[in-house]
Amino acid sequence: MSSPDRCLVMGVLNVTPDSFSDGGRYFGLDGALAHAHEMWERGADIIDVGGESTRPGSSRVDAETEIARVLPVVRALAADGLRISVDTTRAAVAEATLDAGAEIINDVSGGLADPAMAKVAATSQAPWVLMHWRGHSKDMNALATYDDVVADVRDELGSRVEAALAAGVAPEKIILDPGLGFAKRGEHDWALLNRLDVFQDMGFPVLVGASRKRFLGTLLASDGVPRPPAGREDATAAVSAIAAVQGAWGVRVHNVGASLDAVAVAAAWRRGRA
Repeated sequence: MSSPDRCLVMGVLNVTPDSFSDGGRYFGLDGALAHAHEMWERGADIIDVGGESTRPGSSRVDAETEIARVLPVVRALAADGLRISVDTTRAAVAEATLDAGAEIINDVSGGLADPAMAKVAATSQAPWVLMHWRGHSKDMNALATYDDVVADVRDELGSRVEAALAAGVAPEKIILDPGLGFAKRGEHDWALLNRLDVFQDMGFPVLVGASRKRFLGTLLASDGVPRPPAGREDATAAVSAIAAVQGAWGVRVHNVGASLDAVAVAAAWRRGRA
């Protein structure tokens, strides 16, 4: 699960009609496969395939729809030798795509949305990303209340780790994600980024997913209007560099080229300390 010399770059492949920044662009099979290969050839370490939008306010699709969207993509990409993670909260989707060649479960609910996910992770021995989560996208904005966001997110992730271990998931298969933008306001996201060390001190690899998110658009607002997602790439790459310097295991991004350059700089920066 680790890279010998730099933070990993996970390329986002949304096979959805309604994701917040690229919904519909790669909804067809040919377009999805072409974009995945483009990211892979640029140097992405992992292609993260998702078939259900988790943008704030979005509604769920059923499991059959989600599987129909992602399974052909995963099967084709795995056959071509790409390393695939599946972005899902459903055990049935994870199981189907692991059988088709996916290698990693990226679960934005940290196992809360589907209690059967822990068994799938334990049985398959696939790496499992446990993201901090408090509720589905339709409701999460109302759940962004914290006494101390860093301590609260750490403790809630700690509970998810305990549940995973109790279900038989090997500790070396667990990856943590503080869940930027999920039941978080902008000030929460910045506080979490500032204290990535707290999550690394939990003893597991840390994945950072800041790409094109709302808190970046707010930061870069002009006359009170948030910058659109397409204009947040430079800021995303800056977060990738800083996260990598701080020792993040990976970053999840839409534009892999910019973040690959960013993490290369970060790796050289860290080597310079020696």
